[in-house]
Amino acid sequence: MESKMRDLEFLPKHFEPKDRERDIYQTWEKNGYFKAKVDPKKKAFTIVMPPPNVTAQLHIGHALDNTFQDAFVRQHRMLGEEALWIPGVDHAAIATEAKLVEQLKSEGLTKQDIGYDEYMKRAYAWKDKYANRIISQLRYLGSSCDWDRQRFTMDEGFSEAVLAVFVKYYKQGYIYRGERIINWCPNCKTSISDAEVNFAEQQGHLWYVRYEIENEPGHYIEVATTRPETILGDTAVAVNPNDERYKDLVGKRCLVPLVNRWIQIVADEYVESEFGTGCVKITPAHDPNDYEVGLRHNLEIINVMDETAHINENGGSYQGLSRDEAREKIVSDLDACGALVKVEDYKHNVGSCYRCHKVIEPRLSKQWFVKMRALADKAMAASDAGEVTFVPNRFKGIFDNWMNNIRDWCISRQLWWGHRIPAWYCADCGEITVASSTPSVCAKCQSEHLTQDPDTLDTWFSSALWPFGVLGWPNFKVPYTKEEFDYFFPTSILVTGYDIIFFWVARMIFQSLELTGKAPFHHVLLHGLMRDANGIKMSKSLNNGVDPLKIIDEYGADALRFAIVSGTASGNDQRYSKEKLETARTFINKLWNALRFLLGHLADDSTYLTENELKDLVKDANLRLEDRWILHRCNALVENVSTNFQNYEIGTALDNIYNFFWTEYCDWYVEIAKARLFDEQDTSRNVALKCLRYVLETIVKLLHPFMPFVTEEVYQYLPNHGETIMLAAWPTYVAELNDEQSVNHMEMLIQAIKEIRNVRAEKKLKPSLRFKVLCYTQDEKIKNLLKVSAHYFERLCGVNAIEFLEDQTKAPKLAITIVLPKTHIYIALSDLIDLKAEKERLQAELSNLTNEVKRFEAKLSNQEFVNKAPAKVVDNERNKLAVAKQKLQATEARLAALS
Repeated sequence: MESKMRDLEFLPKHFEPKDRERDIYQTWEKNGYFKAKVDPKKKAFTIVMPPPNVTAQLHIGHALDNTFQDAFVRQHRMLGEEALWIPGVDHAAIATEAKLVEQLKSEGLTKQDIGYDEYMKRAYAWKDKYANRIISQLRYLGSSCDWDRQRFTMDEGFSEAVLAVFVKYYKQGYIYRGERIINWCPNCKTSISDAEVNFAEQQGHLWYVRYEIENEPGHYIEVATTRPETILGDTAVAVNPNDERYKDLVGKRCLVPLVNRWIQIVADEYVESEFGTGCVKITPAHDPNDYEVGLRHNLEIINVMDETAHINENGGSYQGLSRDEAREKIVSDLDACGALVKVEDYKHNVGSCYRCHKVIEPRLSKQWFVKMRALADKAMAASDAGEVTFVPNRFKGIFDNWMNNIRDWCISRQLWWGHRIPAWYCADCGEITVASSTPSVCAKCQSEHLTQDPDTLDTWFSSALWPFGVLGWPNFKVPYTKEEFDYFFPTSILVTGYDIIFFWVARMIFQSLELTGKAPFHHVLLHGLMRDANGIKMSKSLNNGVDPLKIIDEYGADALRFAIVSGTASGNDQRYSKEKLETARTFINKLWNALRFLLGHLADDSTYLTENELKDLVKDANLRLEDRWILHRCNALVENVSTNFQNYEIGTALDNIYNFFWTEYCDWYVEIAKARLFDEQDTSRNVALKCLRYVLETIVKLLHPFMPFVTEEVYQYLPNHGETIMLAAWPTYVAELNDEQSVNHMEMLIQAIKEIRNVRAEKKLKPSLRFKVLCYTQDEKIKNLLKVSAHYFERLCGVNAIEFLEDQTKAPKLAITIVLPKTHIYIALSDLIDLKAEKERLQAELSNLTNEVKRFEAKLSNQEFVNKAPAKVVDNERNKLAVAKQKLQATEARLAALS
């Protein structure tokens, strides 16, 4: 980028994000800084962006996720690696279809009204609109993606990969079609997988219902149920085979009330004798566990609900009622006929659709499934072997638990938007032909009467191929090459929220292992969710969401990135607050002012240091204590931040940089160095400038992954800068800068100065007041240090002289004492205040407080007042007395100290 040194006299007083951020980004993109290519001499670093859904614009959670990724990409780019960040968007079948159906409804239309082809035109128009909006937002955020490699989960190449995997799995026997109980969303009108069901505890009821035993008038078996509406589909009652209470009933029949259907009483280990009455009604068509019991006992399966969770024709007189309406009516009818025994309050987990949050309905349906056991075992083996590591590690246990208990994955969805299942049914022989492209004839009977399955694939089936599919796998058509795939895959790290570890992370792992033979990424960094300032999860319904674009317009992208990363810890939720944005804005101004201060003292480029010159600087006779200290501390910062990145402690890294810059660099080093900079005759002036410039440049390089725009601007104003900070070398640890002794000495001085400053603040001393300090120490090194450091005390805490006591007993009696290691510092009170006037003031205050205490005591000793006044008033007077006594004691102590 073009040097700005010649424009120094026009250096703005502030960094204005609106004026500069987008121009800087355009320059980066124009110059191709985000692009990556195969370079055998370099190590590859690859990240694939978790593709945002094309349902709307990005939210603050996306901003957090992409800021983390960008920080890693930028840091590895500065490390000299070939860093590739592949962006893209996801078609998000259920969520997008819900938006499209809603849009059609507002026009008085349905999908069926406009037909499949017109619907797909609308869907792609929607995708184009929101994908473009998302990409624009990512650019505003500063995301340094290789935009030429942008992918979409339904683009041509990726769709080919999806179909190829389906065909491969079908031929291997991993994919099959069968009738099983699935999770059905009556609102979205589609099946969803187990991972897409959110369970939450709800207050409900337990209804106890009695079923008459056949040929035993007046004898009943009593069951407990949380869903009385499913009584319409009961085909058995089950008891535990070891339950002595019901052994004689097994094999008999009982009558389902209201329905008047005779059903078997069976024994099955599934039943928990302690639950309810120990008898469980079995409805195979509406409960996954009941379904398994039904298979074991060859029970009839009766589906009593349609796709909208309304009672169907099998429900008799209840047909047409919603499940909630049917529940109410059935309970009323059971009560009326005497079959309802009792009702108890009962808390239980209820599953809901993760997208629309409506209660799901277990439903018997013919769907496509993936056999999961072998795939899950491979994924766990890879995790156990360290091929994939989770950060924080506690998520490995969560991952293992889910994979151990995984069931076959239902992958078919009753939607139009998505990858159409590549299966065709023959109308003549019933054969299923599975192929990547449309077959012309039936594979079995050669009939041309073929109909494609109307369902689409689960979104997560396609997005599970993302890490390798985006690199052209498996066909590697132009512009994708096998060479690039081998160089950039496996990817280095996946950054995503912990809430999709089941939906996406686990599925990418087992798909990649099965299809490529490799884990898709080496590490998984799972960050928390963004919550509002009160810790509540952001949502549209609560109206507590935050639009990142509005924040960027007001504060800038750098401020937003700082605010959402600062203070984060891996795996923990993060609270958003406007105060952090204000802190970020102040920090940016401070950084800019540090640049302006430095440039105001630079006459030329002589302060620039090569690595060898930096190492030689420590030998310079003009290098002072504060210089050695700041170089050592800066060196430690480089080491700490680099380690933070290696350990994925991004929030800690940013906080370390912030604290060092604000406190050690600005508050201490700059303030100490000012005396040398303003003295043109000081022989150490240029050394101070070299240290100031080196440390500031190191800070902006370390800060660049987090706040890319302002750091680029600062870097461009520094003399002898490179083309762009993006390609500048990441700061490295320089052993020659270590100086523990200087650090110990400087930190002792800083502690002493802080203590003296505290005295000034507590005594509310005027800045113009100067005083001396008396020091006592038997350590000659400390004494010599304090002697040569008088200028620090004079400049930073208003001490005009330092004197030394040979005998500690000679310290003034009326003095403030500061205790440091091996050292005592005394400040005579007579130097700070007028002792006579202070004694008179305290004496007057003592007299007033004494009278106040007497007044309160007299009032409270009056029994008429205590007995008749409200208790609140009496308590208030007692509190006043207690406070007055405390003040009296404190004043007496202060007066005694001066006497």
